[in-house]
Amino acid sequence: MKTDFTDSEVERYARHIILKDVGIEGQLKLLNSKVLIIGAGGLGSPAALYLAAAGIGKIGIADGDVVDLSNLQRQIIHTTGDIGTPKTLSAKDKMLAINPDIEVVTYNEFLNASNILDIVSNYDFIIDGSDNFATKFLINDACVLANKAFSHGGILRFIAQTMTVIPHQSACYACVFDSPPPPNSVPTCSQAGVLGTVAGVLGSIQATEAVKYIIGKGELLTDKLLIADMMSMDFDKIKFKKNPECRVCGKEGITKLSDYEQRICEV
Repeated sequence: MKTDFTDSEVERYARHIILKDVGIEGQLKLLNSKVLIIGAGGLGSPAALYLAAAGIGKIGIADGDVVDLSNLQRQIIHTTGDIGTPKTLSAKDKMLAINPDIEVVTYNEFLNASNILDIVSNYDFIIDGSDNFATKFLINDACVLANKAFSHGGILRFIAQTMTVIPHQSACYACVFDSPPPPNSVPTCSQAGVLGTVAGVLGSIQATEAVKYIIGKGELLTDKLLIADMMSMDFDKIKFKKNPECRVCGKEGITKLSDYEQRICEV
């Protein structure tokens, strides 16, 4: 565990250290923390860059895909020269370029019911930057079972939504949405489009939630869903309560993981 700063770290994190709600104690918490980002795409890109810059000591990034030209309109951690490169490796290069003192662990694979628990159990906070409902519900289930706080995020067209879940304390994703939508009921990003900057805004919000959780300051987006319409710049919060009958986190909730049918892309 890190207990002090080098001279270069004092300079690097000076703007954090002078903040009353962060300070030396908060920055040490960040340096000793571990955050997992699932998905190195539109949401994972800004989250990864900001968390690396913030000095999160260990950042895991999981994604089984490679960089494609169509990604570059919103997935800002990747560049044209990265096309064809595994997204996890491309992301790691940029994160270490920003902050070479952090540790970046890559999981060049898609997460499923057989591998997700072993991975999320190693981290303090999880960021859901996945691009499909099946993975989003699986992340919720795994975090509830592993008792790991996480930030959900989703975008489509000009709309973003996010909530933070602290298992067994706040409402979980399934308390709000219960189960994935029927096939073909929601268009994919490739069908409906998405404004690239919307991903940047939401990924930054998710990174902020991670930082707030780690330093123990501020009000988290628990028991509420933040919905942002970037065309009107309306930000609304819908409040929810934990459902005692929730099929995932309720009194008779799940005890093991199962994969969901792969359905429509949300991000």
